[in-house]
Amino acid sequence: MNPVHQVQSVQSAAGDIALVSPLTGRVVPLAEVPDPVFSEGLFGDGVAVDPVVGRLVAPCDGIVMHLARTGHAVTLQTAEGAQVLVHIGIDTLELHGKGFHPKVAQGAQVRRGDLLIAFDLDVIANEAPSLVSVVAIANSDAFEVVARTQADNVEAGVSPLLVLRLREGAEPPAGDTSPVETEARKNVTLTHAGGLHARPAARAREAARGFDARVEVRFGERKAAIESVVGLLALGAGEGATVELVGIGHDAQKAVDAAANELTREAPGEGGEVPARRLSPVPRAAVAAAPQTAAANAPSHTLSGVCASPGIAVGTFVRWHDAAVTPPELASGSPASESGALDKAIAAVDAELNGDVRAASQRGAIGEAGIFTMHRVLLEDPTLIDDVRHLIGLGKSAGYALHEAIRAQIAVLGKVDDPLLADRAADLRDIEKRVLRALGYANTAARALPEETVLAADEFTPSDLAALERKRVTALVMAHSGATSHAAIIARQAGIAALVAIGDGLRAIPEGTQVIVDADEGRLSWAPTPADIERARAERQRLARVREADRHASQQRVTTRDGRSIEVAANIATLEDAHAAVENGADAVGLLRTELMFIHRKTAPTVEEHRESYQAIVKALAGRTAIIRTLDVGADKEVDYLTLPPEPNPALGLRGIRLAQVRPDLLDDQLRGLVAVRPEGAVRIMLPMVTDSGEVVRVRERIDTISRELGRSAPVEVGVMIEVPSAALLADQIAEHADFLSLGTNDLTQYTLAMDRGRPDLATQADGLHPAVLRLIAATVQGAEKHGKWVGVCGALAGDLVAVPLLVGLGVTELSVDPGAVPAVKARLRTLDWKFCHERAQEALALESAQAVRAASRGNWPLE
Repeated sequence: MNPVHQVQSVQSAAGDIALVSPLTGRVVPLAEVPDPVFSEGLFGDGVAVDPVVGRLVAPCDGIVMHLARTGHAVTLQTAEGAQVLVHIGIDTLELHGKGFHPKVAQGAQVRRGDLLIAFDLDVIANEAPSLVSVVAIANSDAFEVVARTQADNVEAGVSPLLVLRLREGAEPPAGDTSPVETEARKNVTLTHAGGLHARPAARAREAARGFDARVEVRFGERKAAIESVVGLLALGAGEGATVELVGIGHDAQKAVDAAANELTREAPGEGGEVPARRLSPVPRAAVAAAPQTAAANAPSHTLSGVCASPGIAVGTFVRWHDAAVTPPELASGSPASESGALDKAIAAVDAELNGDVRAASQRGAIGEAGIFTMHRVLLEDPTLIDDVRHLIGLGKSAGYALHEAIRAQIAVLGKVDDPLLADRAADLRDIEKRVLRALGYANTAARALPEETVLAADEFTPSDLAALERKRVTALVMAHSGATSHAAIIARQAGIAALVAIGDGLRAIPEGTQVIVDADEGRLSWAPTPADIERARAERQRLARVREADRHASQQRVTTRDGRSIEVAANIATLEDAHAAVENGADAVGLLRTELMFIHRKTAPTVEEHRESYQAIVKALAGRTAIIRTLDVGADKEVDYLTLPPEPNPALGLRGIRLAQVRPDLLDDQLRGLVAVRPEGAVRIMLPMVTDSGEVVRVRERIDTISRELGRSAPVEVGVMIEVPSAALLADQIAEHADFLSLGTNDLTQYTLAMDRGRPDLATQADGLHPAVLRLIAATVQGAEKHGKWVGVCGALAGDLVAVPLLVGLGVTELSVDPGAVPAVKARLRTLDWKFCHERAQEALALESAQAVRAASRGNWPLE
C-alpha cells in the first residue's frame, strides 16, 4: 500500500471542525518549521506539510477570505468562523508570484477538496529556502486545535489533519470576509547612536499598535514581539545592526513600515542617549596626589571615573541611602486582591510619571520628558506585566511578584553586550522602586541635605533626581551606572557635575567627608588637604564672581570699545525661559521656538491657545521684543496629529515653512495667534527653512491678509532664518521682502559641510567656523546690506566666545544665545574693537580649515 495512505484518523466530536490536508506530502510539526515566525506560532497554531505534489486544495468548506496577490498563500473561513491559512513554502513572498498559479478568486465559495492553487515544485524548490508549507489557524485566540494527525504522510483532500473547537467563552467572527492574514518583512539598519535603545523601541511599539497586525523584531537568533520594549532591548541590537521586522495581519505592511520609520529616526531630546564621552571632554586618567607624608605606601585619596556631566564641585560626601526593599513572598490575600492592588499602584505611578513629563516639558527639558514618557511605556510592558500576574496567580504577593519579574528582565539585559542597552536596567529598577512605593513597601520620607552636597550612590534613577532638592547638590558621583544613563542625562540638563563608573572604591569614602569633584578631569578627591579645598573653593568662587559680575553688567546694552552697538538676545522655548532671559539681561528674544506648542499633545493648538501662550511670554519680557519662529517640525519630530509620511532623510524633507504646503491650517492658526498679540510690535515673525524669496512673498501675503482681517493697524515685521546655502547665496533677493535675516548656523553648517550635526563622531568636524560657512555668513550680511536690513545669528555659534569676534567682524549686529550665556557674551563684546574684528574676519575667510580659524581667533582674542 502506498505510504501516503497510511494515516491515522483524527477523532472529532459534535460541533468540532474537521480539516483534511490541503497538500500531499510529509507531515512536519510546527515547531520544526525552518522559520521562527511560523515555528513560534506568530501565524497561529497548526501543522506543516513538506509537499511532493504541486496542488493545494481546500481543507474544508468555506469562503476564500484572502488570496495573496503573489499566489503563495490563501485563507479560508469556515461557516463556524474559523480562519484557516495555508502558506506555501518559506519566504515565497519574495518570488513575486513566480511558480504559483491560483485557480480560485478571492470571495469564492469552495468545497473541501477543490483545487485552490497549482504551483511548480521545481521552481519554488530552486528559489525559496524551503518548500515546507504551513497550515495555521489565523484566529487561534477563538479556535483551538483539539486533535491533530499522528501520520507521517498525508494526501491532499483525503487525509484528516486537524480538529478545531471554539474556545470556551470565545465568540466566532461575524462573517467578515476582508483579507485577514498577510505577511510583510523589512530589514532595517539602525544608524543612529545607541541602536535599538529604549525610546525608539517604545516609539516603534506605539507606531505598530495602531494597526491590525502582529509585528516581531528579529536580530540574529534572537526575536521579540514589538509589544515588549524589554524584549526589544534584550535583542542587543546596537548602532549599525540590521534587524528584520516581520508583520502578520490585515495591516502587516503598514505596521512594519511605521515601526521601521520609528527605529531609524532620532526624536527630540534623544541626543542624551549618546555616550557622554562624546558630548563632554574625554576624561583623562586621574593621577594620584603626591603623598603628604613620608610613608611610601600612603593610600591614594583620588578615584577616577567617567565624566557624565562637566563641572567642578566641592562639598560634603553624602551617601544616598535607598535600601533595597524585599516585599513578603506570600500574598496576604487572594490573587484577585493582589492583582487589584497592583492595578491601583500602576495607575498611581502612571499618573506620577505623567506629572513628571508635564513638569519637564514646561521647563523645556525635552530629553527628561522623553525619559519619563518611556518609563510610562515600560510600566505597561506586556511581557513584564504578564510575568507579574503569573507569579501572583501562584500565590505570591504583588510586590514580590513585581520584584522577581523585574529581576528576571534585568538578568536578560545584563547579558547584552552593549553598555547603552544594559544601562536601561536602571530604568527597570526605577519602575520597581516607584511601584513598590505605591504598594506601600518603601520609605518615602524626605531626607535633609547639607547646603553643599556631593551625593553618592551605586546609581541614581530618574525618580531619585525628580524628587531631589537640586539646589543643594553640587555633584553626583556613582560607583556604577554609565555616562549614557538617564540619571546622567538629567544631571547634564540640570547643570550638575557628575562622575560615573567610579567603582566600588566609592564605598570606602566615609560619610560626611569633604570631597572635590573635577568632572572634566574624571577625578574625585576625598579627604583633601585644607590647601586643596581652599584652592578648589577659590577657583570656584573666582569663576562665580566673574559670572556674577558679568550678570550684573548684562542688564546694560552693549557696544564695542569703538562704539558699535550689538544686541544680545536669548533663545527660548518656554515661559520659564523668558523669565531667565530677563534675569540674565537679554536685550530681547532672538528666537522663540514654538515646537513645544505642538509636540506631546494629541491635537493641534487652537488660535486662542497660540495667542495666550505668546501673550504670556510678551508680558514676562517686560517691554522687550520677541522674534517668534513659526512651526519647524518634520518627520523627525513626534507630532501625533501630523501623520507625516516616513522620510529616509527628514533633514532634507518636508519641514519648516514647507509644512505649510500640506498643512496650511496649522500655519494659519499660528499666524492668527501671533498677529493678535498686543501691543502691536511686541512680536516679530520668523520663517524657518526658507530656500528662496518666493516662499517669503507667499507667506508675507498671508500675514498681511490675516492682519487686515484682525484689524491690525501696524505691519508685522517678518524675518527669515538663513539655514540653507541657497538662502545665504540669495540673501539679497530674500532681504528685499524680509525685514531682517537671522542665521541658523547649526543647520547652515550641516547643509554646507554635508555632515549630520546629530552625529557625535562628526562633531569636531561639523564646525560653524569652517571658512565655507563663514563665507556664507559674509554673503548673507552683504545681501542684507543692499536693502538696509540687519542680520543676526541665533545658532549655537552665537554663544561660542571664540566665534563672537569673527561674527561681529563680518557685520552681524545681533547675537541670540541661551539665556545663561547672555552675561558672558556681553562681557566678551565689551572687550572688542570692531575695526580690528572686521580686518581679522576678512583674513579668516581665506584660511583653509575650521581649526585654523579657531587658532587664529584665540591668538587675536585670548580667552581668560
